[in-house]
Amino acid sequence: MTPLLALLGATLCSLTMSIEVVPQADFNLQGMAGKWYLIGFATNSEWFVTRKATMKMGTAMLKPTAEGDLDLSYSSLNSDGTCWRKNNLARKTDVAGKFTYVNQHWGSENDMRVVEAKYDEYALIYTIKKKQEETTIVTKLYGRGEEVGADVMEKFTQLSLEAGTLPENIVFLPQNAECPAA
Repeated sequence: MTPLLALLGATLCSLTMSIEVVPQADFNLQGMAGKWYLIGFATNSEWFVTRKATMKMGTAMLKPTAEGDLDLSYSSLNSDGTCWRKNNLARKTDVAGKFTYVNQHWGSENDMRVVEAKYDEYALIYTIKKKQEETTIVTKLYGRGEEVGADVMEKFTQLSLEAGTLPENIVFLPQNAECPAA
């Protein structure tokens, strides 16, 4: 029975990795500019599974560059009062709404797509992370405020499930105080 379950799991993983998620058709780079709250996070990655219970809402500042890239600055206040910060420059591709970047801290190559955005309310992000032989899918829900409607939360849940994320690994992060400006 165990080999059968392993085969089934491997088959499901390969199917989820093969879906093609395309960016929003009418993507507007300038619409992404500004402050966003990270409201939802979903992935089956082991690092997330072991830390999801302690994760809290953070913020992202997105700044389009003159070249059409997207400067990403993330921060989240830790329980001890320190701030976790990360910066990446997501480079544009030939497809509007699709960016690539290398996470210098983790060494992963990232293919990020803005799947859906209502620029004054929310954005659904789908990212394929590759590090050596491992490929991980991460979906994120960003909001302009700290809360979004139930319909938006359901869109995020559906995107995450379609990406192959287990239901227990789809998390809506609790609100958190913000880091002071760096």
